[in-house]
Amino acid sequence: MRIGELSRKTGVHERLLRYYEEQELLRPERRPSGYREYREADVDTVRRIRSLLAAGLNTATIATILPCLRDDGERLVPTCPGLLADLAKERERITRAIIDLQTSRSALDDVIAAAPADVAERAASGAPAGSTR
Repeated sequence: MRIGELSRKTGVHERLLRYYEEQELLRPERRPSGYREYREADVDTVRRIRSLLAAGLNTATIATILPCLRDDGERLVPTCPGLLADLAKERERITRAIIDLQTSRSALDDVIAAAPADVAERAASGAPAGSTR
């Protein structure tokens, strides 16, 4: 199938499919005319890629782990022994990022809570940022 059909079947823009190819996540055949030719299995591959991106993984990581995953219909299942350690590292990276974001949110909460009552009232009334009225 051509790239437009893969895009329709997966809901992923053609530009992103080309990017996935650049990142070696997809490997379509090339016709003599230069057109990409995708297999039906690429539909599932794109869905796996999207799931892994939604899980917070970057494309470089996905490229290394994608060959070690299969889809059992309900979830992705690791098939290579070393993959679990890699996934645990990624989970720890995400956990650290969550902690950092929570710390940032707490700092913003402190700044917001320190606002004088008149500033808070103007904010609640919809006054634009930087407004003194």
